[in-house]
Amino acid sequence: MKGYYGVILEVDLTQGKVEKKELPEEDALKFVGGRGLGTKIVWDHLKKPYIDPLSPENPLIFAAGPFSGYPFPSASRVTVVTKSPMTSPVKPPAKTASTIGYSNMGGFFGPAIRFAGYDAIVITGRASSPVYLVIDGDKVDIRDAGRIWSKKASELEELLPLELKGEGFETCYIGPAGENLVRYAAIIHTVGRAAGRAGVGCVMGSKRLKAIAVRGKKLPPVANHKEYLKILEELRKKFASSPSTARWRRYGTAYALLSSSDRGTQAVKNYREGTFLEIDRIGGVAAEEELWVRDTACYACPLGCKKIGVVRTGRYAGTIAEGPEYETGTMLGANLLVSNLDGLMREIADVDDYGLDQISTGNVIGFLMEAYDKGLIDKAFLDGIDLRWGDVEAVLSMIKKIAYREGVGDIAADGLNPLVEKIGEKTAEFAIQVKGHPLAAWNVHTRLTQGLCYATANRGACHLNGHSARSQDFNAFIDSTGICRFASGIYSREGISKALSAITGEAWTIEDCRKTGERIFNLEKCFNYREGFRREDDEIPERFFTEPLTIGPRKGAVIKRDQFKELLDKYYRERGWDVKTTKPSPAKLRALGLDFIIKGLGD
Repeated sequence: MKGYYGVILEVDLTQGKVEKKELPEEDALKFVGGRGLGTKIVWDHLKKPYIDPLSPENPLIFAAGPFSGYPFPSASRVTVVTKSPMTSPVKPPAKTASTIGYSNMGGFFGPAIRFAGYDAIVITGRASSPVYLVIDGDKVDIRDAGRIWSKKASELEELLPLELKGEGFETCYIGPAGENLVRYAAIIHTVGRAAGRAGVGCVMGSKRLKAIAVRGKKLPPVANHKEYLKILEELRKKFASSPSTARWRRYGTAYALLSSSDRGTQAVKNYREGTFLEIDRIGGVAAEEELWVRDTACYACPLGCKKIGVVRTGRYAGTIAEGPEYETGTMLGANLLVSNLDGLMREIADVDDYGLDQISTGNVIGFLMEAYDKGLIDKAFLDGIDLRWGDVEAVLSMIKKIAYREGVGDIAADGLNPLVEKIGEKTAEFAIQVKGHPLAAWNVHTRLTQGLCYATANRGACHLNGHSARSQDFNAFIDSTGICRFASGIYSREGISKALSAITGEAWTIEDCRKTGERIFNLEKCFNYREGFRREDDEIPERFFTEPLTIGPRKGAVIKRDQFKELLDKYYRERGWDVKTTKPSPAKLRALGLDFIIKGLGD
């Protein structure tokens, strides 16, 4: 099949063994690439449930989509897939039960994998000492990482080119957080880009793998070159004329900081509120006026939504960071009541430098701030940190403690559920997570379907999951192609199906795309079900049912429990899952070509 090499690179770090394995054409057809292919590879590797996510057996997969590497606009994404180290069921059948984990990353690393001649990279095992991986086309080396171990992201951006002694490599790496097995450590690429969610950096650290460098000069042929060029030209014109392109270019996702606060949908004060009264001080307009000096873009992307900012004066002068964008500006700003724009940039810079997930870090610190504010913990518990709302220096101290697992940071590095167990069950009411995965920057009080989005996400609490079964199916498919979610609307579903048909030579319809996404979503669900996740795990935090918003345009808003239950019931029936247990029916799995799952799924 065109558009693929049909090659997966497998690296066993325990044995120091490198193999090229065939990508079955059936897997490419059924799971496409990216998120879908990565999940299928995890399923194939983990033959039984409850394998420790930090064990050598757990694979870490970098899967590019079939669009990645071609000059299609905004289609350079790569998905990192593994078994998550940070989730767990409400009633765990084993301590090591957890969900599938995946994290989507832009930039240049996905295209580099394709240029090197591979559809995916699969890493298993654990090195006896720190190593990094160099993939130079067909040549693959496992090298000693002693000189770069313990280095932060900003240091690695200077050191890795010296280590590699060559141009054209694209790299990703972990910081101290990944080395110290912080459960929500990220994998960083070009400092401002990250595979941040699901603890993928923690899994990489457990393998003692510091970095991966990739380069190459290949690209698989397309099936219909004439149609490919025609679609490419049409897409370029659509992007040039789309009103959303200008918006992305000017503000990136920071435009949503003001609009979300105005609608009451922002995470504020550990999700207690939906409106931040000082949002104008850290929003896109303020950042444009005071900070931003450069726009950057991912491979072949006309949107240029990444903004590089520099703090020019004051205590944090000289700080350079990407942002603020919506998630970072909310989770490290509004959610912590931080309205100091310069201080917010310092927080963003430090979280990236240590290699932490911005979303989870802001969520965990917000939880600790509320516990401190309510007198449930004291300064002694926090190693002397006066963790007050809006205090930038206190936040910076906590970020460092988490990254290095120092003092209170040791337990905070394991996430919200361990903190609840340590402090007391009373804090469970404001531990804002689903399946152990911290919520992202969108509040739930005003949107019932946002609750469904978080509750049913297979990696736990994912704001990009989708607000209905149908949107979830399409999102899973898009994540498997390499196309950026920001651009998918400009493509249109018809445009995506036509482009994929031109690349592969297979006749893809819109319904084929949706059904493929449904197959991928159900495979993820079955992985979780086998690990012990049931209906009680598809729940949102109590706060959204019982604590109405007290400020802003949606003051008084709260989710009604009976409406949420009815929505879930309807969702499960639409999915063809058991309403009581959420187990996908054998008929549904057969209809999706997932027959191989049925026997081993259990009750």
